[in-house]
Amino acid sequence: MRVLGIDPGLTRCGVGIVDVSQNRRATLVHVTVIRTPAGEKHENRLLTISDGIERLLDEYRPERVALERVFADTNVSTVMGTAQVSGIAMLAAVKRLLPIGMHTPTEVKAAVTGYGQADKKQVGTMVAKILRLEEIPKPADAADALALAICHAWRSPLGALAATAMTDLHGGAASRERPTSRPTSAQAAWLAAEQAAKAASPERRGLRR
Repeated sequence: MRVLGIDPGLTRCGVGIVDVSQNRRATLVHVTVIRTPAGEKHENRLLTISDGIERLLDEYRPERVALERVFADTNVSTVMGTAQVSGIAMLAAVKRLLPIGMHTPTEVKAAVTGYGQADKKQVGTMVAKILRLEEIPKPADAADALALAICHAWRSPLGALAATAMTDLHGGAASRERPTSRPTSAQAAWLAAEQAAKAASPERRGLRR
């Protein structure tokens, strides 16, 4: 499964693309940050981001798109810009008939670190570990976009079905009762994320970073 994750922002819009195999092994495909100067006209900034997202969608042809869910903030202008970028990204995906997933920051943090209140450094460190990178992707918007893509792939119904199919292929019910190998670090993180997500209250899921 190829997923394109977008961390929406008007000044910096992070875009990360990962391939996730049936055993949930994630591999980096591409990561970038689309930047727009604060002094430029608002409509031109949106056009720059729109063109960048559409170009990446056409070049890398993801199967799904993951976006951070936008929440209210004290800075209304920042929220408005973020929401507008999210709308642009959703439109670009819908035009290509791509499924869209929306995830809260808490859900993403729980998926990649096992802890819904992890800080940006912890998220970046786990993204680098999951993708087997020598360095943490920078800036943080890039790491956040990759975390969104990983989260979506691991939490999607197709990802769960693929894992079940792999289990059946290698021994059916017997293999489920007596696992023959330890889970990978990525799988361990996913299991921890599932437990954290179930334990988290709805109020905590809705907290902004």
